[in-house]
Amino acid sequence: MKLTIIGTGYVGLVTGACFAEMGSQVTCVDIDAKKIDLLKKGDLPIYEPGLEKIVRENLVDGTLQFTTRLAEAVEDCGIFFIAVGTPPGEDGSADLTYVLEVARQIGMHMTQYAVIVDKSTVPVGTADQVTRVIQGELDRRGVDLPFDVVSNPEFLKEGAAINDFLKPDRIIVGVNTDRAAKTMRRLYAPFSMNRDKMIFMNVRDAEMTKYAANAMLATKISFMNEIAGMCEHLGVDVENVRKGIGSDTRIGYSFIYPGCGYGGSCFPKDVKALIKTARDIGLHPSLLTAVEERNNLQKQVLGDKVRFRFGPDLTGRCLALWGLAFKPGTDDMREAAAIVFLQDVMAAGATVQAYDPVAMTQASKELPGDWLASGRLTLMDDPYQVLENADALALVTEWKAFRQPDFKRMRQIMKTPILFDGRNQYDPEEMAEFGFEYHGIGREFQHRPHG
Repeated sequence: MKLTIIGTGYVGLVTGACFAEMGSQVTCVDIDAKKIDLLKKGDLPIYEPGLEKIVRENLVDGTLQFTTRLAEAVEDCGIFFIAVGTPPGEDGSADLTYVLEVARQIGMHMTQYAVIVDKSTVPVGTADQVTRVIQGELDRRGVDLPFDVVSNPEFLKEGAAINDFLKPDRIIVGVNTDRAAKTMRRLYAPFSMNRDKMIFMNVRDAEMTKYAANAMLATKISFMNEIAGMCEHLGVDVENVRKGIGSDTRIGYSFIYPGCGYGGSCFPKDVKALIKTARDIGLHPSLLTAVEERNNLQKQVLGDKVRFRFGPDLTGRCLALWGLAFKPGTDDMREAAAIVFLQDVMAAGATVQAYDPVAMTQASKELPGDWLASGRLTLMDDPYQVLENADALALVTEWKAFRQPDFKRMRQIMKTPILFDGRNQYDPEEMAEFGFEYHGIGREFQHRPHG
């Protein structure tokens, strides 16, 4: 099948590459000429395991193309995916400016019946707006072309997006006509070979499903972080609590790991947007508001622990930081807990030496230039190098490379062997055996170094 993906950000690029991998003829469109030039060479503007290989192979095979001109991709194309950004406005609402502009351009250029698929995360009612914009352009052109607008939200985890797309748990499709349903079923047939993974519903139902799913996962995270805070005051190890409740199949182990709070491009934005939607219809989203508030507070916990240990004035203190991305498996730093930690400790006078296995280039672009220019923050290319002269190490992102480090070597390098474990990666008793003073989340046991 021939399809066009508008937007080559994270969602658009993964979507286009994976459809091409299954044999569809895909053209990805973006107004960013530099990005398109990069992609035409097989170079990616983002990090996602396995994506570069698929992009390069399908470029060679001719099943994947990139252009800045939507008009070039329209010929004989009957499926358009809208995969542009929906950044949050000041009031938390999703900004649909890019989505509606793409809809306008589709209406300007389409030449036959088409299915327009909202792949971007958009509020309930967006498909109705997209329909009006496209119809308005068709009316302006004086042409009568049938079309359907479909909601097909993505459920991709950064760091595992290729597997999520190629082997999905479910494929949510919101449609209003049988014709659109038939087109979408044919398009996704290669992804449902073992069993039917497609769940059809009304368009507005699908739009809501995406927000509800992300809000539910965010709720689990904030709930566990709140329990972790209680555990610290009650002398309880939250890790034992996590294992105890996770063994209940009604709860499960996913998304109940206490830590520094959630980040990224989805959970924070989508919770805000759902809160705004609830308020717009006259409801008070008390639970969602609490989820967001808990997460904002949780991102300050690690910095609070550092100041509690060393005092409010961190002048003269050197801290090592492991992890800058908001989660392992990606270079995405949007809403990352590491940014809040850096703001907190540097405002208190500390200098920081930071390392991340993947996000170093992104960090040099996204972090404030004065942090680096002033010498308060130094980005280093080796996880052990950042430990030199360090008064303590803070782990913020739980990369696999950090799971079994050389603790003996770490203790020899560090000025003082103090570990602030923002993701509860390490066992407090084991850290004590290696001579580390350990501070975790919800397991604040003051193990002092031996000897």
